[in-house]
Amino acid sequence: MSEPSIDNIRDIIHVRVRLGVMAYLANAEVASFTELKTALNVTQGNLSIQMRKLEEEGYINIDKSIVGRKPLTTIRMTKSGRTAFAAYIDVLSGVLGGAFKG
Repeated sequence: MSEPSIDNIRDIIHVRVRLGVMAYLANAEVASFTELKTALNVTQGNLSIQMRKLEEEGYINIDKSIVGRKPLTTIRMTKSGRTAFAAYIDVLSGVLGGAFKG
């Protein structure tokens, strides 16, 4: 087995807001846009851009609907998104190794 390499870290996930979206969704079945915006403390525009990139990669599904005359955007992680996030965590853990062990 080869040594873990920082070159194997996927930038599509590693960017701060996208990592936050993936981490949040890894622990939630579904999240609303507003919920993610609040949890990640980001602007609406920044979150929209970063989610679009994850959607284009096939890592999340975005569903827009109207509930009680108000728009509701919900986000779910796809199966391939879960697989990619697990792989990201494995690579990152391997790269960090025992860096924080005393």
